[in-house]
Amino acid sequence: MWTIQYAVFQPIEPDNRSMKESTPAVRENGEPFIQIREDHPRIFIEPIYYRQKIPNSLRAIYLREGAYERLTQALLLLPNNYSFILYDGYRPFQVQQYLFSHFSIQMKQRFPHFTEQEIDKETRKYVAFPSIDHAHLAPHLTGGAIDMTLGDVNGHALDLGTGFDEISEKSATRYFEQHPEENREACEHRRLLYNCMTIAGFTNYAEEWWHYDFNNVSWARRVGAQEATYGAVEGKIKNNEVKEFRFL
Repeated sequence: MWTIQYAVFQPIEPDNRSMKESTPAVRENGEPFIQIREDHPRIFIEPIYYRQKIPNSLRAIYLREGAYERLTQALLLLPNNYSFILYDGYRPFQVQQYLFSHFSIQMKQRFPHFTEQEIDKETRKYVAFPSIDHAHLAPHLTGGAIDMTLGDVNGHALDLGTGFDEISEKSATRYFEQHPEENREACEHRRLLYNCMTIAGFTNYAEEWWHYDFNNVSWARRVGAQEATYGAVEGKIKNNEVKEFRFL
């Protein structure tokens, strides 16, 4: 008999759905933000950009209420000896700008023979262009994107094959499906994370095993929805904390 418990360990199948060419409409629903705390024994918080001392980064993780509810549903699917470790949720525009510039510099150093257009294209594989325009809306600006990994019961990160934000072909979610002998443990961990999150309603960005979306434009494109209900949000940041949000 097919069960959810069995499903979460299944291989990650190729997503053959074609991304919609048209841009989904954004109908902001004004859904509030939740500051995620470590109240749950199997959710751990590691605000990675704050720890890297990136200017205007947040010392807490914020998600839209609906995205947080879906995260808790995914946690119910996760076997009891595993946990979720959250690295990033809502991301201020200034941090998005910093990351895009930082990754672009890395690309120039790594591929010195690339043209500016090639550098830009390669950079966008690993970090969204800082834009609030609906057609190119950066997912983390909405509060509907999560960067995360799998941990043990004590919140220690497990092996998923690469580091977070690693610029590598191995960061692609299905890499170990195609090269299983290279790291079977990482392959199994990616399957577990992916299946729990997608069964709960998130979609995954195929180039990054750690990135999941819900109700934003990226999510809408992947599921073929005509509209997204999470638009861009401006946060007023002081002392690395969000003092207030404004829907754009």
